[in-house]
Amino acid sequence: MNEQSGSRGEANFVWKCKNCKRESTATIKAAPAVYEQNSPAKVKNIIDIDCRGLEFTEFRADGEWEAKGIDSGSKFSGIDLSEGEWFDYDEKAGEEVSIKDIRWSIRRA
Repeated sequence: MNEQSGSRGEANFVWKCKNCKRESTATIKAAPAVYEQNSPAKVKNIIDIDCRGLEFTEFRADGEWEAKGIDSGSKFSGIDLSEGEWFDYDEKAGEEVSIKDIRWSIRRA
């Protein structure tokens, strides 16, 4: 959390325009949600962010993601989704596992 100027509280992201000195904020309203596998795949809100004075226009899956095997319970960490897909092998289940056909969208509530 970051302090907002003028003792107005805290936000996860605080940005101040150098030209007009206006301050904009973004606060995560709830912890990121887990995406459960469904067949067929279903749209799910992963994160809900309250934006004041700014608007997100793009999402990049930077960083490391985690997954768990459906039947085996095998844990996979350090997953890189920046290319839009991931493939590995589940030793316990004896089969290939993957995350593919990922689509992100940003929309207003």
